[in-house]
Amino acid sequence: MHDDGTDHRERFAEEARAERPDLSLLCLLLGAVADPSLDEAGLDAAQIKLDRLAGLVPYGVKGPHEWAAALAALLGGRQGFHGTSDDYQRLESSLLHTVLQRRRGLPILLSVVWIEVARRAGAPVYGVALPGHFVVGFGDPHELADLDAQVLADPFAGGTPLTGMDAELLVVEATGAPLRPEMLSAAQPLDVVLRILNNIRAWASGRPDRTDVALWAVELSLLLPSHPAKLRYERAQLLLQRGDFLTGAAELDAYAEAVAAVEPETAQTLRGRARAARARLN
Repeated sequence: MHDDGTDHRERFAEEARAERPDLSLLCLLLGAVADPSLDEAGLDAAQIKLDRLAGLVPYGVKGPHEWAAALAALLGGRQGFHGTSDDYQRLESSLLHTVLQRRRGLPILLSVVWIEVARRAGAPVYGVALPGHFVVGFGDPHELADLDAQVLADPFAGGTPLTGMDAELLVVEATGAPLRPEMLSAAQPLDVVLRILNNIRAWASGRPDRTDVALWAVELSLLLPSHPAKLRYERAQLLLQRGDFLTGAAELDAYAEAVAAVEPETAQTLRGRARAARARLN
């Protein structure tokens, strides 16, 4: 592996553009960019850990309620996967390989563990990206017409079942607005990965000494086929903060080009900032 994680970034970009992106692989490659000590053997070991956990799921499980109970008993119970408030302060809570080791993490990473173990065991499982708190669902999300028909579990709470009212309260607490039906739809792998990267960017934004983390999180987000255009501007700002004025100026120019048709005044301002950044090299 190169010191800058180039190989892992290239694999991440390739997997993100696959017909069926592999959620666990994308999360592990993200972790390899974050943690240079995570080599190929470490990536394989994490996948094997998921396989072994899936092998511990009892045979003969049928129906969404049984699957949710079986995963809660295994992962939340015997294996002890859950989260605490302290996990929100730790970068490793967003990295799949360390979550597998510590059995602690953010709701979305614990949900990834559940999804990947359950999927390997043959469960009809999917992620549910509730605002502020990611959970998992069992069954066919396309066939569920109402809130109370869904079988939801909260991996952060060790797999506690969630009623429709529980899900509604989580959304109200996070947003102040009621739950909308589309919030209960199955989250796609790339949307899950982007949300993880957004969490990492949020973690780094409150730590001015960790612009390195913010930068790789933005750069991985930009490798996803669909991403917010303003990430180009965020990358430029981070590069300038880190003293890379030439690359930062080029990124400002690129973003200015992207917005020029709809925001000509913004584009002009951005080009001015790019010129100022280049002037700092003289």
